[in-house]
Amino acid sequence: MTLTVGGEDKELSARLDKELTAFNRAATGASDEAELSVRATDDAGGITGGLTGWTWGGLAGVSMVWVRDDRRGTGLGTELMRAAEEEARRRGCDHMIVSSFSFQAPAFYRRLGYVETGRSEGIPGGNVDVHFYKPLGGGPAPAFQLAVLLDYPADAVEEATAYEERALALLPRHGGRLERRLRTADGLSEVHLVRFPTEDAYRAYLADPERTPDGRITARVLEVTEVYA
Repeated sequence: MTLTVGGEDKELSARLDKELTAFNRAATGASDEAELSVRATDDAGGITGGLTGWTWGGLAGVSMVWVRDDRRGTGLGTELMRAAEEEARRRGCDHMIVSSFSFQAPAFYRRLGYVETGRSEGIPGGNVDVHFYKPLGGGPAPAFQLAVLLDYPADAVEEATAYEERALALLPRHGGRLERRLRTADGLSEVHLVRFPTEDAYRAYLADPERTPDGRITARVLEVTEVYA
């Protein structure tokens, strides 16, 4: 066997795309993947902005969004996203995802109703890649959102965090999702931003028989509401 490391390899890219597409179709039963694009042009035919993405099995994804300098601040970006969402709905999609570097437009996507679902560290310049999700069904985004402030015992941090990992693993069972998880440098405190579809779902999570509270952890729970400038 020989390993060859290099730059662009069109033949390899085509083969990987073919093989992984076949694997994904077999695993999911969805075979309707398609490219998605929205192009904006001026009277002279020049491109003033655009969007590229994809749809597949009820999910739509945005890959790139760009607006020309002289058209920024005019609402064109919003028009591009709305057009993409409408086309995604027409294709039968009921949810959409997009990512944005922290120096790009996270606030823009939040204003459009996208909810942050995670972050990837390590982007050059000390930045992060922010991941967003939005339901396209026309209903409101999940509305019951909580901030959980946790203090761990100094003599049992490892055991307490292990318990919390097990508790967080139960969230999907009740429709919950961990939006953000922040930990202090000393490891003694954490803040969790958690979202549930309803308050009843949250109550069901609390009553889950596999979730036995650890008395060593001090927790304060606050219901929170998103506020954007």
